[in-house]
Amino acid sequence: MDKEQFHQLQLLGFYGILRESFTITFSKWKIFSQITILTIFPLCLLFLAHLQVSNLLFPNIIDHNEEALHRTHQDFSSDHATISSEIVVFWLIKTAYFFLFLVLSMLSTSAVVCIVACDYTRKETTFMDVMIIVVPHVWKRLVVTFAWSFIVVLAYNVVAFMTLLPPLTSSAISRPSTARVVLSGIVFVMYVVGFVYISIIWHLATVVSVLEQECGIEAMMKSKELVRGKMAVSGGVFLFLNSCFVLVQVGLERFVVVVGDQSFWGRIGCGIVGLLLLCGLTLLGLIVQTVVYFVCKSCHGEDVGNLCSGNDDPVEVYLGDYALLRSEDVRFEQLYV
Repeated sequence: MDKEQFHQLQLLGFYGILRESFTITFSKWKIFSQITILTIFPLCLLFLAHLQVSNLLFPNIIDHNEEALHRTHQDFSSDHATISSEIVVFWLIKTAYFFLFLVLSMLSTSAVVCIVACDYTRKETTFMDVMIIVVPHVWKRLVVTFAWSFIVVLAYNVVAFMTLLPPLTSSAISRPSTARVVLSGIVFVMYVVGFVYISIIWHLATVVSVLEQECGIEAMMKSKELVRGKMAVSGGVFLFLNSCFVLVQVGLERFVVVVGDQSFWGRIGCGIVGLLLLCGLTLLGLIVQTVVYFVCKSCHGEDVGNLCSGNDDPVEVYLGDYALLRSEDVRFEQLYV
């Protein structure tokens, strides 16, 4: 990446980041198509299947619980065994889903981030090179970052629920409906702002985990420092993408997952359209978060020249092999000599 292009990145706003992301998508459409077919499409298909299975199993568990309340004592043991087996199956499916989701997310994230960075550093690479070289280098860092991100999001939701729900429920009892609506709106806005902020930190931390040596909390702290000065723009971009994801998910649940008046072929058609939209949004989201990373690096004036120096293999250079000579390795080599 030349200096002029690098400095121009910091001038990108909301539309500039989206336009840059679309430009990269179409310029690398062949390799992005391979990534989408082999990693993103299975990821989105898994997500849709999980929605369908959860919709089938969870209502059955609730219905059996309600039926068990009206049964006699003699039938309680058999009902309890049935409910327990359904709960075990439900959580086994959940566990398998999260494991496969983690693996596919790791593959798609590392591949897309690598391709975007190679595009910025004017290096050519292939999908197989990315899969063979990238994943062995970064999968541990990504797993740690994903785990910490899940913990942070879970903690945020728990704290938000415990903090914001009591005043909201008390106002519902003691205040008129107009004040209740206003308070509910304020609470919702506060929650969304906090969630978008955590989403920005989380997504940038995954990019940091691929491109740099930090992972977990260190990657999240690094992304927190990077996003300073570009919080409004980054927040607008991620809020827009998250809103699109929510709309697609609601559409899938309404027209595909939940059996309603629509015909079988109507559900199939809506499922295909929703799946394609989900794949496109997932790919665009991964590209956008990488573009935002480079925009933030440019805004802070941090050097990215070492991504493309000192090695003929762009993928190895890009993924951090340039950082293998850490200080402790240098000290060890000096002692050995």
